[in-house]
Amino acid sequence: MKNKHDEQEHRTTRRDFLRAGSIAGLGVALGSLSLSGCASSQPQRGTFLAPGALPAGRPVRVGFVGVGNMGSAHVGNLLNIEGVQLCAICDIVEAKVARVQKLVEDAGQPRPKGYSRGTLDFKRMCAEEELDLVYTATPWEWHTPVCVAAMQNGKHAATEVPAAVTLEECWELVETAEKQHRHCVMMENCCYDRTEMLILNMVRQGVLGELIHAECGYLHDLRRHKLTNVYEGQWRLKHSIERNGDLYPTHGIGPVAQCMNINRGNQFETLVSMSSKSRGLQLYASDQFGADSPLARQEYALGDVVITLIRTVNGETIVITHDTDSPRPYSRNILVQGTKGIIRKYPEELIHIQGRSAGHDWEPLDAYREQYDHPIWKALADKSRGFGHGGMDYIEDYRLVQSLREGTPTDMDVYDAAAWSAISALSERSIARRSRSLDFPDFTRGAWKDREPLGIISI
Repeated sequence: MKNKHDEQEHRTTRRDFLRAGSIAGLGVALGSLSLSGCASSQPQRGTFLAPGALPAGRPVRVGFVGVGNMGSAHVGNLLNIEGVQLCAICDIVEAKVARVQKLVEDAGQPRPKGYSRGTLDFKRMCAEEELDLVYTATPWEWHTPVCVAAMQNGKHAATEVPAAVTLEECWELVETAEKQHRHCVMMENCCYDRTEMLILNMVRQGVLGELIHAECGYLHDLRRHKLTNVYEGQWRLKHSIERNGDLYPTHGIGPVAQCMNINRGNQFETLVSMSSKSRGLQLYASDQFGADSPLARQEYALGDVVITLIRTVNGETIVITHDTDSPRPYSRNILVQGTKGIIRKYPEELIHIQGRSAGHDWEPLDAYREQYDHPIWKALADKSRGFGHGGMDYIEDYRLVQSLREGTPTDMDVYDAAAWSAISALSERSIARRSRSLDFPDFTRGAWKDREPLGIISI
């Protein structure tokens, strides 16, 4: 039975939560108020409408912020997609700006203007340049500031994952997109993985029946990356020092959320997380740099394994695993289960369909690939060959450009960016409160009930 305190929490509005100041900065959200409400001062629910197409024949004019590893990869994609012009490049490292300016010139485009006067120079770029899209691949804590600056200056925004670090940032993205009538897209490349798109196609065609359960995650040994300078200034390590939660949920949850129609006829309802102890980073640092090294003596907040459970409004369950500090093979732990069958991706791609698969045995998913391969992959397999992460990076950029040029809805929108990113902040809060169950914010303010699911799109 709920006590009076629990009932009080459930009624607390989002503005009350923000006034408590419990989610400022990068620290763990430790406040004691509910997250499910929103204030009456919010724009009317579901007020975001997709802008129209760009003028016929005009390229998408892009300004790019953050051209390190992933940023440079996206620049390479965009230079190989018809109808794109790279007009401006921003990075705090001037040499990176110059390198990408040369790449753009070598591709036959005019030299883009460079911006490298400091961490906030993206604001000057957004204010000065005539752009259609601002794309960012900066450290996580800069994703929301760049997107907000872009939209406030009349540009669409696209960001690497996650789109936001705190719940306050999630709401800021939604409110700014609705107010400014601009797209804000989190570029979750795993939604364009060939197998994940095949699974979505099979779900849409009813092969698995009614969905019941899914598992997913991000299981990737990043100890060397975090403890060296692979991430400039060790920015990712700082999150592991300060935060304990599922810091990187979107690679796993994105494809699952699309299969389950989250924000489009369904919604995340409740979440609970728990964390193991933290050992991996300290042990690795001790082995590599010595037991007395500062990195070996450092305390790390992030548990080696974080498990998050989500229940949806329609009754499905989801298990998400975050594990980046353990010696292990890479996995996103994809599993989708319905009333007629089950599919898994890691460590092998396997399927069992009632009445089709033998006995209780798995069979190779490849047996279904020709029949259910997604139309987008059939159309773009050759063009995407040789690009990042098996081609899915190219396809996600291609689809964004296509949507902007044609004025069609983007495959992922600001409500997806907010809901998928919010898992991090909610998991931190749940863990800090001894794995207490939390209500999920409704970033659509009820509009999810009437929004159409993502279809099987052809190129």
